[in-house]
Formats: sequence, structure tokens, C-alpha cells
Amino acid sequence: MDIGTAKPDAATLARAPHHLLDIRDPTEAYSAAAFCDDARRLMADITARGRVPLLVGGTMLYFRALLQGLDDLPRADAALRTQLEAEAAARGWPALHAELAAIDPATAARLAPNDSQRIGRALEIFRLSGKPMSALLDRTQADLPYRVLQLALIPSDRAVLHQRIADRFDAMLAEGLLDELKSLRQAYALSPDLPSMRAVGYRQAWACLDGEISLDELRETGIAATRQLAKRQLTWLRSWPDAVELDSLAEDLEARATTRVERHLQT
Repeated sequence: MDIGTAKPDAATLARAPHHLLDIRDPTEAYSAAAFCDDARRLMADITARGRVPLLVGGTMLYFRALLQGLDDLPRADAALRTQLEAEAAARGWPALHAELAAIDPATAARLAPNDSQRIGRALEIFRLSGKPMSALLDRTQADLPYRVLQLALIPSDRAVLHQRIADRFDAMLAEGLLDELKSLRQAYALSPDLPSMRAVGYRQAWACLDGEISLDELRETGIAATRQLAKRQLTWLRSWPDAVELDSLAEDLEARATTRVERHLQT
């Protein structure tokens, strides 16, 4: 899954050691709890070698879990998830999103009405624990043994962001997103309901390969979904506690970020 995930190219990977890439098959799930375990192990190893670990990405829930802790969220329940999938088939995910909004408005507010994976997980947690996921996540566990500098790169010009999103998606198509998905479908027992195949880009490419949408519609819906994802990420970042906001479009971005890092390491 190199193209659809925009995995760093070989030159970028050669500049510094990268971790947590290619650690799961597309048929396997990955959770915030598993990420926390992996990240803590790697951070301990990196710091023991006198290096500073950099955590880079956009999965806000995973970072929140690492920094604030998870309050023993219930493990996934296959039977309950099957029940939720059946309810969604009968009523539609927007209806389940509305149900979630009634019991956990904070979580529902940051999820799109068709975000089946996260809506399902939030409802699963509530039905298993009787508590909203947002309430459980608010019970922080401040035991991460590091002083973490958090840099939030936020573009000052939304039009530029939208153009870059379009350019990125066009590049993915040109690099062979459809062929990549064809190969994945031949190599693994995949279905469109798997978390890996619900990801933006793969979800639209799957529909295109199945003849549900045209190539032009693949591009249009893929770009639109990426823009929606970026909007949700920016909403998270703007409300993120202790984040240092930097303009990702600024010409002196690298200098500003370097100054912040040096100041942090000296204190």
C-alpha cells in the first residue's frame, strides 16, 4: 500500500530511519492501543541511543491516545460489530451517526456521517461500556516520560491547500493507484469493509474497479473526500492543547521550526 498511503519515497526513507511502516497486512486491523505500545517501545529505544524521536503524521486520535492515554477502551467485539453493520445496512450510516450524536455529541461532531469505521467503533464502545468514547478519552493518563514539543503545521491559504490536495491525488492516479489496488485484491482476501480499504483513495478506487463510478468520478470523489479529511484534521489541530502553530506555507517554515526545536531541547 505505497501509492494510496502516500508512503515516503526511497530517497526520503534513506535520509533517516523510519518506523511503523509496512507493519500490517491490508487484512489486519491496527488500533490506537497497538500504536501506543509500538510508539512507546520505539521511543524508548531511540532515546536510549541518544537520539530524539520525531512523531509525524495526521492520525489525531492516535497521538491523543499516546499523549493523554486511553482509559481501557473496550476491545473490539466481532458480534457487536456485525450487528452494527447490519443496522447500517438497514438504516444507513447517517442514521447511526445521528444515534451517536444523541449519546456522544463531542465524538459525533468530528466524524462525517458516512465515516463507518469510526462511527461503528464509537457506538461499539458505548454499547459495551455504557459510556461515551469522548468521556473515556478525557480521562488522561499523564505518564509519558518525555517532554513533547508539538508543532501543528497549518496552511494559511486554504486555496493553496485545496490545490495541493488535487495535485497529490492526481499524482497518485498517475503513479498507478488503480493498478496497486488490483494487485492488492489479487494478493489478499480483501473486502471494501476492511479498515484499510475504507481509507480515502482506496475506497474510491475500489468503487471504480467495481464499475460503480467512472475514472473521472474517482478523481472527483477522491479529491472531495481528501478535502473533507483535511478539514477534520485542521479542526483537531486548532483545538489541540499545547500545540505550537506554524504556517506550513511560510517560506521560513524550516527556520521557524528549527528555532522552536532548539529552544525546546535547551530547556
